[in-house]
Amino acid sequence: MNYVYLVSIKRETIDPVPRRVYAMILMLIGSIVISFGGLVIRNINAADNWQINFYRSLAFGIAISIVLLFRYGKTAPRKLKAIGLQGVYAAALITFAAISFLQAITNTTVAATTFTLSSIPFLTAALAWLLLGERIGKSTVFTMLAAAVGIFLMFIQGLGSGSVYGNLMAFLCAIGFSGYAIIIRRNRALEMLPTLILSNLIIMTLALILRWDNMMVSLHDLILCFVLGGVLSATVNTLFVAASKHLFAAELTLFMLLEFTLGPIWVWIFVDEVPTSWTLIGGSIVIIAVLLKSGSELCKGTP
Repeated sequence: MNYVYLVSIKRETIDPVPRRVYAMILMLIGSIVISFGGLVIRNINAADNWQINFYRSLAFGIAISIVLLFRYGKTAPRKLKAIGLQGVYAAALITFAAISFLQAITNTTVAATTFTLSSIPFLTAALAWLLLGERIGKSTVFTMLAAAVGIFLMFIQGLGSGSVYGNLMAFLCAIGFSGYAIIIRRNRALEMLPTLILSNLIIMTLALILRWDNMMVSLHDLILCFVLGGVLSATVNTLFVAASKHLFAAELTLFMLLEFTLGPIWVWIFVDEVPTSWTLIGGSIVIIAVLLKSGSELCKGTP
């Protein structure tokens, strides 16, 4: 009996760090994957916001359904009912964030959009403190502050070039995603992936209502929408939900800063849109700050 008790205590004190490292690795992978999203959207030729939303959501929903079927088999449909009212709230918030994002990025500059979205970790930290009582450690605070400096340097030259509407949409997107992160974190004991299926169904319904007379897009745009939803969005959101079980809400969204940093780099490489020197300097600060945070956690988890 004593031996079993000691083993259980040992597991409680040792396991959390490896799990945190595992979760951080998931978020690093997810942030790198979704950072290609801006490049994909930039290469869509003619599809408008609602057409993109519809086909992206269709592919996204199919991909998440496959993940759930793979994990739970015939019992997968029950998971949709199990999310309850909290899951409905989460689905509504992520729907709002997704629609606001496309409205923002197509009505203001990429610089203004990404700078505004970089407020997500700070909004999430404030909400998590108020609603969940989560207090983040000093190392996370320092990482967030360093990343904030880097983000500011990255986009300091483009802040004045966006529209008021686009900037407002970006801020509303940040609020929506922060709220979604809080609900996912609060309900981490549940399987919350079905919230993404519900969210995509809502977006598809809205798109059909608003664009029912013209949902035809070119094969080129259709493929890119499926890549955006079925590969990029599905990957990062699946990893986000998995990581939410082991990281604080603010830490979850902290890794999203990599997305905003790497996005301009991919455009530079593949579209030859040369970033400014401030973008390179600020992006380097963000990448170094996040990697140092991840490295410090990895070292803690090493015997």
